Amino acid sequence: MTKPHVSHPARSEAESVARFDPLWTRIRLDAQTAVKNEPALAGLMQSAVLDHDGFAAAVIGRLACRLAHPAVSYEVLLGTLAELVNHDPLLTEGMVADCLAVADRDPACTRLLEPLLYFKGYHALQTHRFAHTLWQAGRHDFALYLQSRSSEVFQTDIHPAARIGKGVFLDHATGLVVGSTAVIEDDVSMLQDVTLGGTGKDQGDRHPKIRRGVLIGAGAKILGNIDIGQCARVAAGSVVLHDVPRNTTVAGVPAKVVGEAGCAEPARTMDQILADKNISDQ
Repeated sequence: MTKPHVSHPARSEAESVARFDPLWTRIRLDAQTAVKNEPALAGLMQSAVLDHDGFAAAVIGRLACRLAHPAVSYEVLLGTLAELVNHDPLLTEGMVADCLAVADRDPACTRLLEPLLYFKGYHALQTHRFAHTLWQAGRHDFALYLQSRSSEVFQTDIHPAARIGKGVFLDHATGLVVGSTAVIEDDVSMLQDVTLGGTGKDQGDRHPKIRRGVLIGAGAKILGNIDIGQCARVAAGSVVLHDVPRNTTVAGVPAKVVGEAGCAEPARTMDQILADKNISDQ
């Protein structure tokens, strides 16, 4: 006797959501193509993408999988993160904006599937979003656990109290350190080994404020309660100890203004080459 067909509830719901969500539709199509091209990864694509009913659920599942530990299980993480998303829609907005920022700014990213599954900078940033929400709710121990676990797994150390906007791109992210009173506004791009730190043991507001559209090159150290102006550029390897005017480029140890930012939105163009005329002027 032939068994009657029973639809898979999660899959049916996922397909329904996909019709109204272009981002999720694109990611599901990428995953289905990946299954055809790499059958050995079918289990990953199914569990990480195709079994979920939307983008936020997929991000939560991927983070829980990567951050799971015998001390705090996958199930505990999954339930906690899902509860936070259900109570704070801004978390989902951040996830989406950050994913689109990666696709827009990273030439190595050819599919929207890639940040969701593979890019640790994206994963570290989303982990921080959850840690910050927990911190704001007074759940400091769980927030610090996520910070510690993210540092171990993704090689980034972002204090849960740090405030980070949307559309942020952490390229590679290895070695990133962000202090507790740091602020990173919307549409900022940072490369690996960047430090947003203090200058000693001072208490209170002691970390940098990175304004909208700033590009920070690899290995830059920005120290103290200073302001990096909107759409400024910080050259790779620079040590910044003073405020940086908006729409300028700083470079050197200690960093000095070497010219204009070179474009209206440095964080989007990701252009890190200092023009010869800027250098010759110094």
